[in-house]
Amino acid sequence: MYAVIMAGGVGTRFWPRSRVKRPKQLLNIVDDQTMIQATIARLDNLIPYEQTYIVTTKPQKEEIFNQLPFLKSKNLIIEPKGKNTAPCIGLAAIILKQQNPEAVMAVLPADHRIQNETHFRKVLAAAEILAARNDCLVTLGINPTYPSTGYGYIQINEKKDEVSGLEAYKVKTFAEKPDQKTAERFLKSGDFFWNSGMFIWKIETILSEIEKSLPDLYDGLMEIEKSLGTKNEKEVIQKVYCQIKSISIDYGVMEQSTNVFVLKGEFEWNDVGSWEEVYKISSKDSKKNVLFGNHLLKESTGCLIDVPKRFVGAIGIENLIVVETDDALLICPRNKAQEVKELVDTMNQKKMDEYL
Repeated sequence: MYAVIMAGGVGTRFWPRSRVKRPKQLLNIVDDQTMIQATIARLDNLIPYEQTYIVTTKPQKEEIFNQLPFLKSKNLIIEPKGKNTAPCIGLAAIILKQQNPEAVMAVLPADHRIQNETHFRKVLAAAEILAARNDCLVTLGINPTYPSTGYGYIQINEKKDEVSGLEAYKVKTFAEKPDQKTAERFLKSGDFFWNSGMFIWKIETILSEIEKSLPDLYDGLMEIEKSLGTKNEKEVIQKVYCQIKSISIDYGVMEQSTNVFVLKGEFEWNDVGSWEEVYKISSKDSKKNVLFGNHLLKESTGCLIDVPKRFVGAIGIENLIVVETDDALLICPRNKAQEVKELVDTMNQKKMDEYL
């Protein structure tokens, strides 16, 4: 099995710590290791380094090699431009096809936090067998522990297979991020999982599904494939990839396919999508504050303070996020954590590049 780690995102919801050249997957936001280092480490004894590929963009290249010095240059796939997950996965698939056209590839985001890694590896190994045995698309579903409105959902159908003692279900439907009432209904029904965004399939299977659901993308990939290993490779990738439509693998392929299976991942999982998620998974003091650093809060509750280089004293604040770097300071209510992305979008429009 080969691993494809998607590491091209900028992680704008984690501004001001997440920047273009050092986005959230290259930061140690919740653990001692950076998120991409943790992603690679949890594959130990399952997928060797030489079969692990990282898809990213040029601004992140140098820092990825700094953090992963064992990585060979051939194992880094550079997207000329971010085009969402379907083109990213398609590009990786045709490159891996040159190595082993019969291989199974596991597609994993670089910015997830997973605990109980032994069970995670067991599920991933079972997914490899399932994908090879059934020529199907496999995704990992997470048993929901609360009615989250921040995750997509997968509705399961009947049990179709069993691998290594793990039950495999046919996917009935995919659901986008729901409102609160819908999320509560999903949780109550018992037949919905959180969509983890982790996928396992044979290279030939995903390329066949892309051909059916996204023929324009498939045609572009075939044009790129013809250039691989030639002197025109970089030029063709640059030209063709930049013309490809930006689309997610979920919307473009998974939701269109009738050949999707799901394995339940009974491990603690979080996609750490915002500062609010960091608050939820972090240790709290008696007033439910998360404090990174030596700070003092009085009559204050529910706050996240991440200010590493100076002391913070606060009185009477509630449910605030405060994050400081050398050149920027973020202050926002926790219930507005998703809107940090909109703030960064505005900074982009105003060409405030020094803060991006």
